[in-house]
Amino acid sequence: MDCLVQKTYRGPVKLTAKGRATRQRIIEGAAAHLRSDETAGVTLDDIRAITGTSKGQIFHYFPGGKEELFLAVAQFEADRVLDDQQPHLGALTSWAAWQRWRDAVVARYRAQGRSCPLGVLMGELGNTPGAQEVISTLLRQWESELHRGIVEMQGAGLVRQELDPSRLSAALIAGIQGGVQVLRSTGSVAYLEAVLDTLLDHLRISGLAGPKMRS
Repeated sequence: MDCLVQKTYRGPVKLTAKGRATRQRIIEGAAAHLRSDETAGVTLDDIRAITGTSKGQIFHYFPGGKEELFLAVAQFEADRVLDDQQPHLGALTSWAAWQRWRDAVVARYRAQGRSCPLGVLMGELGNTPGAQEVISTLLRQWESELHRGIVEMQGAGLVRQELDPSRLSAALIAGIQGGVQVLRSTGSVAYLEAVLDTLLDHLRISGLAGPKMRS
């Protein structure tokens, strides 16, 4: 995360353990605040007050100012998307594991509701160098984990070899993103549940056995 942000504005900077902790505290404090407020109304003075840091500290760790800080917060939020799905996302080796992952995804977005901190941050950052790479990296990592899980199921003889792991993992990512967008518009998580259940039923039907996946 630090390399991505720092390369945007300057060369890598060596930080002490205390410096890294302070920088992370600023990021996490800003993230917590931005999850409850519109970013357009948040100033660096707000974040300074929230995190108990001076203006000098803010610009020491984020010399690019608000834009650089928001990029770091966006990376933090992207990391949270995957962290919130663990340990299930990294262990998709049984039908029960896929069900637990499905439930974790639905629970995450049900709790998030209409708000989407990462989406709002991306809108604020616009064409900032590195911003789109945050999203691209998140989706690649997410798809890779799902792909690995499908391959594991094939290796265990639970899913037929003819199934294309790349296509199904891509469909799952696209389905989740679509379900989340409808959630933001309607406030209903039912669309996300529907697309996940439909795609996981397709995975199950492609298997040799397995219970139907419904919460």
